[in-house]
Amino acid sequence: MFVEFSTLPIESRIWVYQSDRKFSESEITEIEESLNTFIESWSAHGQGLEASYLLKYERFIIIAVNQDVQAVTGCSIDASVQFIQSLEQRFSVDLMDRMNVTFKTGEYIAYKSLIDFKKMAKAKSVSPSTIVFNNLVNTIEEWEDFWEVPASESWHSRFF
Repeated sequence: MFVEFSTLPIESRIWVYQSDRKFSESEITEIEESLNTFIESWSAHGQGLEASYLLKYERFIIIAVNQDVQAVTGCSIDASVQFIQSLEQRFSVDLMDRMNVTFKTGEYIAYKSLIDFKKMAKAKSVSPSTIVFNNLVNTIEEWEDFWEVPASESWHSRFF
């Protein structure tokens, strides 16, 4: 069951998927339609999940579920992964690779391989104050507080 993201409790579980490129306006429209359809029918053991999503910076898909209403299960998580994989195929993007880093350079969002980000840190092209996206957050509360943070305050700090 789809609900507004802002109505979900802060302890709601989230998954953050980053695209290896920006989505176009028409792709965003199609992705939103697909997300609405998926979330409306998403369930665990036959019970609808109270869930929502956000698209941020034309690049990130954030899916959230209120586990106080109905807990996600292995099967419902598998269904969401299959859904994300279908988006990857449909739009020729990579949404599942966690070995890449997304960070801000001014108003621009950059996407680099972990190896390239390490090289950039060594060359001082990025610094501990560079804003990175920590996609390992697990709840809305963590997402609000620790998603966009200086590299020094995330797992990226080991590169400096």
